[in-house]
Amino acid sequence: MAVQARPLLIVRPGRESKENIDRLKACRPKVRSSERNALSISSPQTEVAPSARPHRTLVVTEPLALDSGASLGSYTIAYETYGRLNAERSNAILICHALTGDQYAGPGKHPVTGKNGWWVTLIGPGKVLDTDRYFLIATNVVGGCMGSTGPMDLDPATGKPWGLSFPVITIADMVRAQVKLVDHFGIDQLFCVIGGSMGGMQVLQWAASYPERVFAAVPIASAARHSAQNIAFHEVGRQAIMADPDWNHGDYYASGKGPERGLSVARMAAHITYLSEPALHRKFGRNLQDRREVTYGFEADFQVESYLRHQGNSFVDRFDANSYLYITRACDYFDLAAEHGGQLANAFRGTPARFCVISFTSDWLYPTPESRAVVHALNAVTANVSFVEVATDKGHDAFLLEEPEFFATLRGFLDGCARHRGLAAS
Repeated sequence: MAVQARPLLIVRPGRESKENIDRLKACRPKVRSSERNALSISSPQTEVAPSARPHRTLVVTEPLALDSGASLGSYTIAYETYGRLNAERSNAILICHALTGDQYAGPGKHPVTGKNGWWVTLIGPGKVLDTDRYFLIATNVVGGCMGSTGPMDLDPATGKPWGLSFPVITIADMVRAQVKLVDHFGIDQLFCVIGGSMGGMQVLQWAASYPERVFAAVPIASAARHSAQNIAFHEVGRQAIMADPDWNHGDYYASGKGPERGLSVARMAAHITYLSEPALHRKFGRNLQDRREVTYGFEADFQVESYLRHQGNSFVDRFDANSYLYITRACDYFDLAAEHGGQLANAFRGTPARFCVISFTSDWLYPTPESRAVVHALNAVTANVSFVEVATDKGHDAFLLEEPEFFATLRGFLDGCARHRGLAAS
């Protein structure tokens, strides 16, 4: 079906990405769609070579007012869709990505890694996020580096990359931009908003700021505010980036060499928080890497060291260091209760949405008490909420992995909501 755009938004053919490719290896996939019909819904099963897959983008010419008091006069939102929007426009699910995720959530090769999307375990025909039943929209957040406007893009006032002159953004700013994309599809109310980690923060912001536009909300392994511990971990990562001489105070795009060492270390430190001690022990223990005895040096003697170095090195090929600074800061500033007089319950007062809050027993990044705080706030205003703590030793990243209890919980909740919504089973 053809979906008509609303008049306040303009879809433009995208610009080619060669300039961004030359500026920064880390964001070499920043390709913009040259298709005139940016809203055509293609089959997610079509596989293309990574270099041939462009970003699908929406250019919004209406200024985006930011929490900082600044604004973006014009901005781009990169997105992907999976499935088809029904005639009533009642089957749309918005997928919100985590800190270092992007819009490539489902089947089809990622333009940089060549791998399937980060949530391919859930997305596809007959899967929990059933593309035969639902229309899935996944966006790249504003401030990101996979096609949406961010610090690596050109500042219209100077013709040079924004760098650190890009305005600081918040979770609420990200959601305001997403609203424009949803408007563009002519969707008055989303069937569901779902996401894990930072994606869960976006879900909660949607439910608080646009309650009438959310039929169901699923925040997974998340929190209503960033803890002191999590702010501390993010600060370690930011300092690693800024201590790299190649960061050059954020002005590294023209040099052709970004702060790869600093960004790699930031990723290594963050990746530890996504795992659990039992999972690390089960996978690596104290096993040595390609050797029978220690070297009495500082190479990667242990398998876990080699694993972390690999995670760091591969990350710099797909992410911009400045975007990492901005997005981690957005997480740090997130505090939904503070936006509502210090009472989290006030954020959800009168909400008509149905909630399913999910946590994991071994997640120490966003532990279960954080999810319980959200549930208690929802209970305080008699909201419709279900809560499940999934027993697993896979840590925070369990929401990205094969976890049968998680899958069953999510499928059951969505099926129940779909019946209330009047959505036929596939």
